[in-house]
Amino acid sequence: MSKKRNVTFVGLGTMGYPMAGHLSRSELFNVSVFNRTSEKSAQWGEAYEGRVALTIEDAVKDADVVITCTGRDEDMMEIVFSDDGMMPYLKKGSIFIDHTTTSFKLAKHLNESLKDKNISFIDAPVSGGEAGAINGVLSVMAGGDAHILDACDSIIKTYSKSITLMGDSGSGQLAKMVNQICIAGLLQGLSEGLLFAESENLNMDKLLSAISGGAAQSWQMVNRGKTMHQREFDFGFAIKWMVKDLGYCLDQADGNNTKLTFTQEVYDRYTNLMDKGHTYSDTSALMMFDELNK
Repeated sequence: MSKKRNVTFVGLGTMGYPMAGHLSRSELFNVSVFNRTSEKSAQWGEAYEGRVALTIEDAVKDADVVITCTGRDEDMMEIVFSDDGMMPYLKKGSIFIDHTTTSFKLAKHLNESLKDKNISFIDAPVSGGEAGAINGVLSVMAGGDAHILDACDSIIKTYSKSITLMGDSGSGQLAKMVNQICIAGLLQGLSEGLLFAESENLNMDKLLSAISGGAAQSWQMVNRGKTMHQREFDFGFAIKWMVKDLGYCLDQADGNNTKLTFTQEVYDRYTNLMDKGHTYSDTSALMMFDELNK
């Protein structure tokens, strides 16, 4: 019988909490978790089978695979490189998978820094939102070595429905940027379409049923169209995080001479909505921009 691999999951936020939960249900791994807020770790430990580590050293020192899912570049820099970070304690020959949506620059920096310690790195941002994490059907966009990704297939599949290797290190983050650029455009178009429909007093249920079956169909339309019309935004992917993600897109575009005019407009609209108290509203609250800026 093959020995179980030790897998540590760091970061039990909106996405990481259920992802680590799915992982803990597998009989293939010894799962440990760590979160900077210990109360969240304790809560997870009561809900799932797995070891709750109290320090980052204890969490990662014996791990064959370390998985992170945090908020932004600054979080990853602190968790990995700070005086209290994990870098000195990572085991040589281990694998590091980062599901955080970060900048391309950070993904490259992590890869180079870990390579110096003989640790393999995969940048693997996910798409599918909180619902995808809870239901274990996330889409994973990965950058790194194909053999390393294959070795982690059974791990990642516990909480995902698809895994796509995009290319070398950093390619996963670039793919996620494209994902976010497209979502921004979809939400802006959907917002304007629904506002137009409301102005013409169209029956929204009939309208969404009609156009969701055609070329205009999208995940955003199917899952957010009705709630946008009802002005319900107290759920889902927070505007705060979309602003972070689109900021990475715009920074990267400056370096590759891409004019993201529409993305910049949506980014500006989101920052305006944050200023008006919608920091943690779902990104579909983009529909409120004109109403709040009359």
